[in-house]
Amino acid sequence: MPNIQLNEESEYNIGIFGQRYRQHLETHHKVIYYNYLTKGTLYQHLAKVDERAENMFNQLVKSLSEKENINEQLKENDMLIWDKKMNNILNRAMEIVTSEVIYV
Repeated sequence: MPNIQLNEESEYNIGIFGQRYRQHLETHHKVIYYNYLTKGTLYQHLAKVDERAENMFNQLVKSLSEKENINEQLKENDMLIWDKKMNNILNRAMEIVTSEVIYV
C-alpha cells in the first residue's frame, strides 16, 4: 500500500469572489481545477483571486460613487435616492468584476 499524504495547507479566507471562481473552474475548466487541487495550491490560488477581485470591486465602487456625486450629503438629504444609486453602483461593480476576474 502506498503511503499517500496531503500537504498541510494554511487557512485561507475565501470570500464570495473566490467561491464563484472555484465554481467556475470546477464547472468549465476541470483540468485546471484538478491540477490546482492535486498540487495543493487551490485554496492559495482562490485566495489570491478573491483578494484581487475584492480590491477591484472596492475601487470601482469608490470611483463610480465619486463620479456620480453619491456622497454623505445625498444620504442625509434623500436616503431612498442614495440607496437606489448605491445599489445600482454595487450591481454594476459586481458585474464588471465577475466578467473581468472570475469568468476569464
